[in-house]
Amino acid sequence: MIEGIFVEGLIYSIMALGVFFTFRILDFPDLTVDGSFPMGAVIMAACLHQGVNPVSGLVMAFSGGVMAGVVTAEIHNRLKVPHLLAGILTMTMLYSVNIRILSNRANLPLLRVDTILTKLHAWSDGFIPPEWASLIFFILVVIVIKKGLDLFFITDMGLMFGALGNNEQMVRTQGVNPAILKSIGVGLSNGLVALSGAFAAQYQGFADVNLGQGIVVSGLASVMLGEFLLRSNRISILTLRVVLGTILFKAIMYLGRYYGYYINMTPNDLKLIAGILIIISLAAANIRNRKEKARS
Repeated sequence: MIEGIFVEGLIYSIMALGVFFTFRILDFPDLTVDGSFPMGAVIMAACLHQGVNPVSGLVMAFSGGVMAGVVTAEIHNRLKVPHLLAGILTMTMLYSVNIRILSNRANLPLLRVDTILTKLHAWSDGFIPPEWASLIFFILVVIVIKKGLDLFFITDMGLMFGALGNNEQMVRTQGVNPAILKSIGVGLSNGLVALSGAFAAQYQGFADVNLGQGIVVSGLASVMLGEFLLRSNRISILTLRVVLGTILFKAIMYLGRYYGYYINMTPNDLKLIAGILIIISLAAANIRNRKEKARS
């Protein structure tokens, strides 16, 4: 049970890191996430059923997410469409694209194909239980991705992304085109989201075009919960608290799913819980900011 919460939290923390990139670094509210998450899942499932190597499937899923993000950024940049509407348009179109990828099916099981996890479990059989093998694997994956982001954000381009989110005009004065940065940033963000979807499909044993329904809300809730666990401006701590916040969010959802019946809660109420968590987090953040301003 505990290891399951951690595994799910780690898988979805990759998605939350993508949401953190757009919402906190770029200040680009992006709803493409609801379409790019299932896109990663369906690309992965389609690749596995075609006999493609799982690692190559992950690369293709990541690439599909990047392309989805670039489409959103280009709609915003070239047509001057607001961030939210551009994301909604791409998310809506991706629903049809995802069904096409699955050959006009809404879902595809992965029970009879080899995935990264089935290969891992076969390799570790006799050494450690499958669930613990999965936990160790995803810990290593998240560490690599987190460390890569930490290093990326201290490069010149990474610092430019931070500047873009704070003051777009300042970026222009440095001779950098903000439109190009937005395309790269939103593309990388959705690449991470799609990668998370690819891992989620393998862990759950199926891919479904509705996997991403409300996923952006989960990502935001994870990011905001993490902000109350640790306070720092260091990028390594910022990314760490996203991971911890996602694990905490999954733990709260688990408690709501399995013990909510004591207060007549059903699984249908989980999205309500996620929304309430975001509202509480926003209210608490506003109260904290007011107190800090009063002290200064």
